[in-house]
Amino acid sequence: MGGTEAYSDGPAPVGQVEFGPAPPGGLLDVLRMAAIVLDAEGRVALWSPQAEQLLGYAPEEALGQYAARLLVSDEHVDLVVHLFAQVMGSGESWAGVFPIRHKDGGIRYLEMRNMRLQDVHGGYYALGLATEQSTLRRVERDLALSVRLVDQSPIGLAVLDADLRYVAANTALERINGIPAAEQIGRPAGETLPFRDDGTIEISMRKVLDTGTPVLDRQVVGRTPAEPGTERAWSISLYRLEDPGGRILGLAASVVDVTDRHHAAKVAERARRRLTMVADAAVRVGTTLDLRQTARELADIAVPELADIAAVDVLDSAVEGRREEIPAGGRAVIRALAVTAAEPTPALQAADQPGELARYDAARLVTRCVRTGTPVVIPHVGEDDLISIARDAEAAVLLAEAGVHSYLAVPLIARGEVLGALDLKRFRNQVPFDSDDVLLASELAARAAVCIDNARWYQQQRNTALTLQRSLLPQQPPPVTGLEVASRYQPAGAAGEVGGDWYDILPLSGDRTALVVGDVMGSGINAATAMGQLRTATRTLAALDLDPAQVLRHLDDITIGLGSYIATCLYALHDPHQGHCTIATAGHLPPVLVRPEGPPQLLELPTGAPLGVGGVPFRAVTVDVAPGDRLVLYTDGLVETRDEDIDVRLEVLLGLLDGPRMGLEETCDRLLESLRAGTGQDDVALLIAHVRE
Repeated sequence: MGGTEAYSDGPAPVGQVEFGPAPPGGLLDVLRMAAIVLDAEGRVALWSPQAEQLLGYAPEEALGQYAARLLVSDEHVDLVVHLFAQVMGSGESWAGVFPIRHKDGGIRYLEMRNMRLQDVHGGYYALGLATEQSTLRRVERDLALSVRLVDQSPIGLAVLDADLRYVAANTALERINGIPAAEQIGRPAGETLPFRDDGTIEISMRKVLDTGTPVLDRQVVGRTPAEPGTERAWSISLYRLEDPGGRILGLAASVVDVTDRHHAAKVAERARRRLTMVADAAVRVGTTLDLRQTARELADIAVPELADIAAVDVLDSAVEGRREEIPAGGRAVIRALAVTAAEPTPALQAADQPGELARYDAARLVTRCVRTGTPVVIPHVGEDDLISIARDAEAAVLLAEAGVHSYLAVPLIARGEVLGALDLKRFRNQVPFDSDDVLLASELAARAAVCIDNARWYQQQRNTALTLQRSLLPQQPPPVTGLEVASRYQPAGAAGEVGGDWYDILPLSGDRTALVVGDVMGSGINAATAMGQLRTATRTLAALDLDPAQVLRHLDDITIGLGSYIATCLYALHDPHQGHCTIATAGHLPPVLVRPEGPPQLLELPTGAPLGVGGVPFRAVTVDVAPGDRLVLYTDGLVETRDEDIDVRLEVLLGLLDGPRMGLEETCDRLLESLRAGTGQDDVALLIAHVRE
């Protein structure tokens, strides 16, 4: 056999001998094991290249020399001679660490193995095998550490050959696979994988063998023979193994049980989706003040993430604006507002159709929900439960046909009043409703109930506003937090003629205050009537905690509904705790901000279209205000004249406000006296708010 055969990348088949030169960089190369042969007299008879590398003597310098004189210090010669004689005389080997002299004069501590050799003539020789003690100890430590790490590691570790058959597996992998480690040796990896594998793992293994690029932290899920009923998760990492010479030995695999992390991630993902639902509900529910539209938005957001079919039912008394307490054993008269399903289902036929009235007796679960104001959950619906869920026996049959297996109803409660219920059922999602679902449904219902209450309240008040036939001048405003307010209303022409200008100061929740000025185009009873309607609507909308832009948008809808009216309006919302004022305008003149230091300034706001134009968005601007600041709101009757440009008149207004600071009442009087002298073609509303500590 020659020496040109390629070295096999894997182990030789069983029963065959592997031929060919050993690749460089093997363990013996790392140890630099030197071989020295002495004759019976102790002279060097054979000297290996490794001996030259280890001790520095070339063969011609060492061969024929007495080893004791060449390699041993004088103080150790007697001991060496004694040990040599003992080995040669008894034939017993000797092993240990001995100080050997290097050619450079230094001492090297070598790990020695000495043994007697015999030739065919009966002659004896001594063979010495040596390596540096430090190198050997390092290799021993590395080996011991590797063995301990593999054996005691909680991580499953395996070594596979180039054919992806196990050649080693630790006890941790045995626990993971549920297969004794000894039974894994020699078996293909695919036979003992504890996780569901469609061949992708084996493809990844071969790719790692081919490219050397490791696969790190690939998560897989499956069941072990030890726990076939429990789903577990593992993190798999794959590394190619090579010897120091670069020869591919096989593959190392680490398997970490990450079941807890997997379950925690699933819980976190579920929580994330549900938080997204809640966030979406804040945006998607209550986009209008239409009662049925709001109910549809709530049902739509609950399907399919929370339920397969959702219905929103409201007590008929709540729709009509009456507060009703259902006595124990009493019936509930419910009006269906919306129903949504994830897919066509007989359960839709079983649900009350939007607009219908239904009378549910005390045995019905929805009656219990609205009577007690508490959720009702049936995780596993039985045949008897369907009778309590459905409106009648026929509907119960339809629910059974649809496969409804879990039921949840949560009350719609706003401002302490039960308005109705959110009714949820599952037939496609096989997971029953649990306590987390109850919490999520209750959160959605709570948010939506406020929107539903706003919608029904808005509709009631809007209907009232549309029937108003006279306007009411503002009354003395109540005290408000953080502001001192002075106001004036001056009709056009004669004092008894009422026009369409108005102002309002509205205390709101959270110590906030809404400041409003508006102007209905025109004069006389018609303009006054429209003004009274808009003022009433503004008060109603302000109580709904809407932002200024939303208030103007709804006022725009109302103005369109009033007929051929056009109005301008400015709505400012002051928050004393935040120290700012949020302002939106609908075609109105800008307010003036007067600070203790610096000249007064007209606030730059998005102008917006007047109310009644329709289809034009409104935007709000937030302005920081501090104690001592004043905000001046007014209608165009204060500054407009027929013979002067409006910009000139606004400069006059700023000049009057730039003078010595006076009290609010005095400031109101001064502005009216200075700017209204000799005029009176239009009525005027004036409002000055001073920010207090």
